[in-house]
Amino acid sequence: MNPAIQQLHVALGQRSYPVWIGSGLLDDHARWRATLRGRHALVISNTTVAPLYLPRIEAGLDGMHWSSFLLDDGEAHKTFANVGRALEALGQLGATRDACVIALGGGVVGDLAGFSAACWMRGIDFIQMPTTLLAMVDSSVGGKTGVNLPVGKNLAGAFHQPRAVIADIDTLATLPDREYRAGLAEVIKGAAIGDEPFFAWLEQHADALAARDPATVQEAIARKVAYKAGVVARDETEQGERALLNLGHTFGHALETAGHYTTLLHGEGVAVGMLLAARLSERLDMSDAHDTRRMLRLLETLGLPVTIPPGMDPQQLLALMRLDKKNSAGSLRLILWRGIGRAEIVGGVDEADVMAILTEAA
Repeated sequence: MNPAIQQLHVALGQRSYPVWIGSGLLDDHARWRATLRGRHALVISNTTVAPLYLPRIEAGLDGMHWSSFLLDDGEAHKTFANVGRALEALGQLGATRDACVIALGGGVVGDLAGFSAACWMRGIDFIQMPTTLLAMVDSSVGGKTGVNLPVGKNLAGAFHQPRAVIADIDTLATLPDREYRAGLAEVIKGAAIGDEPFFAWLEQHADALAARDPATVQEAIARKVAYKAGVVARDETEQGERALLNLGHTFGHALETAGHYTTLLHGEGVAVGMLLAARLSERLDMSDAHDTRRMLRLLETLGLPVTIPPGMDPQQLLALMRLDKKNSAGSLRLILWRGIGRAEIVGGVDEADVMAILTEAA
């Protein structure tokens, strides 16, 4: 028996929006159709997700002028070229300022769809319908949109909040195991940043999460989203606290870029990156080895990678880390921790210490 649908709230004044989490939400047309304000809609999805779920969305768009734009699957397709194609699709649709873009897919689809919506007529509505665990717990909430450039990930983008997030956990049934585990890395990240009791809960429920027990998965999603929603409400455009949500990302994005977005999934990069951040924190005498071991055990229990892929050059990884958006005045600014649940922003990190960690892990 599936748990009841949960509704959370991202409180941003006039731009506040609901996050619905539960079973059967894609078919709950009355719920999400009510968030559409105009008569035009563009559904952006990909060639893997659309055959599975686009017909359900089509049924809910009856009576509207709508069309779809499909990406090929994968991080490599989150590009300006595809944003241009999405904007062409909006133009061919005749989309007006009250049109809506619907993002049906994972984080790549959500990021590109949101950025396209932010660009069309300087900003139209969009709705997130995440179909991966990673997108449900992270990228669909908070309004970060963007695309990758050859020199680095997410270096072009905009803050553009959705009208609503529809997280139908039934879509996780078709998610490959590797993609599902990658999403669990983002769940762990939220607990590691600022919620030690949640981290302990994840340790206690690791087997149920690995088995995709619906009630346990929904509870994990809701707890992670609630945590992130609170952070976003306090710091929407990442001027302070929200930067903490990037724990592991400076390392992780470098790993993804070095692998040309084909070696590691985003969540896998975050998993390795979090462990590297924990080891660097330990090296800098900020945290204890016990916390690093707890992180390592939980990542391994949930089947996530914990080492740098073979063949990656530490010097190249460090060069990529220098391009991170959090850096300032030419020095590394990383998210590290004082232990589980106590992350903090650390500026002026010595590159020699980072290189030592990268070299040990290579």
